[in-house]
Amino acid sequence: MTTIALAQLNLLVGDIAGNARQVIDCAARVKGRADIVVFPELTLTGYPPEDLLLRPACDTRVAAALREIAAASHGISLVVGYPAMRDGVRYNVAGLVRDGVVELEYRKMQLPNYSVFDERRYFEPGAHAVVFEQGGVSFGLTVCEDIWFDLPVQRAAAAGAQVLLNLNASPYHEGKALERERLVADRARRFGVSVVYVNQVGGQDELVFDGSSFVVDDQGRIRHRAPMFETAETLVPFDGALPANAAITPLLVGEEQVYRALVCGTRDYVRKNGFRSVVLGLSGGIDSALTLAIAVDALGADRVEVVSMPSRYTAEISNSDAQAQARTMGVAYHSIPIEPAFNAFLDMLAPTFAGAPPDTTEENIQARCRGIILMAISNKRGHMLLTTGNKSEMSVGYATLYGDMAGGFAPLKDVPKTLVYRLARWRNRNGEVIPARVIERPPSAELRADQKDSDSLPDYDLLDAVLAQYVEQDRSVDDIVGAGFPRNDVERVARLVDRNEYKRRQAPPGVKITRRAYGRDRRYPIVNGF
Repeated sequence: MTTIALAQLNLLVGDIAGNARQVIDCAARVKGRADIVVFPELTLTGYPPEDLLLRPACDTRVAAALREIAAASHGISLVVGYPAMRDGVRYNVAGLVRDGVVELEYRKMQLPNYSVFDERRYFEPGAHAVVFEQGGVSFGLTVCEDIWFDLPVQRAAAAGAQVLLNLNASPYHEGKALERERLVADRARRFGVSVVYVNQVGGQDELVFDGSSFVVDDQGRIRHRAPMFETAETLVPFDGALPANAAITPLLVGEEQVYRALVCGTRDYVRKNGFRSVVLGLSGGIDSALTLAIAVDALGADRVEVVSMPSRYTAEISNSDAQAQARTMGVAYHSIPIEPAFNAFLDMLAPTFAGAPPDTTEENIQARCRGIILMAISNKRGHMLLTTGNKSEMSVGYATLYGDMAGGFAPLKDVPKTLVYRLARWRNRNGEVIPARVIERPPSAELRADQKDSDSLPDYDLLDAVLAQYVEQDRSVDDIVGAGFPRNDVERVARLVDRNEYKRRQAPPGVKITRRAYGRDRRYPIVNGF
């Protein structure tokens, strides 16, 4: 009987010494109960380390960390991920550390170079299977993308592997966990091996890693699943090469899954950047209302401050709804009207604007007044400023540079407007936190009299459906029109998306929850004539 521990850790990119300490502490906790501990991909550097890998000090620190881990490996086998320079070539490695030494190393064969991944910039692929024996069982090593292709699994099985230990840093998007399980189950059945799949957890910049580590037997049956979005050390006993039944934590689904990802990503971005608290503008609208709920769930009400900044165009119900939500959620609340600042700017600019009718310029001035106030509070109090814009708005440029886009992190950046509403209703499932009127009212930026979003944009149901095809699926205008959407609307949306790349480049990062988020996922030139 061999017991394997799945170490689902929340790692900090670049904190090589701290990540090594997590490995050593985990090994100490499970020693005597587990024979093998499997850690995530690139455990020591965290994932993705990007150009930190190119710094010579990275290799020096990794080597020092491996020596410390080796010294703690007596009586237990540790399978750890790290980058390794070997004969002048850098590999993405899974190393077996036991009895005081790094006994063997497996080099990742399949290097992803799509979506958020660019591993070929840093690594060379390996070519050989690595198998080791423990407790009369042959264990093979693979790393993340390897399990998505036949060849690495085939080579491991041909080398005698009965159980595959697969180290992962697999980023989250909605539905990804189930997709992984189905694919790994297929590999297990076809090659007759059990698979231990260990994924990291936590937020790193715009990426979130959901954990969801699991074990399948050689028939592809789930025998164990760790929780989503939580650190965990779970133990699975093996009778020979077959895993025994262990705890199977249900996968989160639907709005709950997405919401937990947003909370996880926001919490880790704030804390890993050294902030204890946040501030945000609370307008009485749906986006800021949901952002407040996420912030409180991520950090606690005592670490969230909100500011209402009414103007001459702000409806009284917006002010009262914002105050009501702040009171319900127990956060510090301030009301700072922007009318004095707005008037001052209009007076200053009156000679320059003489004879020009009001337009979006005056609307943007209001947003920038609010941005100045929020940034001032952020600077003075040491809060990180959260922006509240959603993916639909960011797609078409319905946002103001240096105004409502000002800030350090955008929790809703990859959340379409229609999903914002669903998430708000889900958050209210056990009692009203977001005022019902906020959800039910037609959305408005309230930057001119009687303004509604529908004055400037297509209906959000239509807009989000077109954006899903144009942005996330890269479908052409003609293809989208052929799918039944009005040509005028599709051409208008496509034109807005294309012309607002410059805004998105200047936007803060936000949590990736869809298959194609802005930023690392979608890289378009600002100047182009396509």
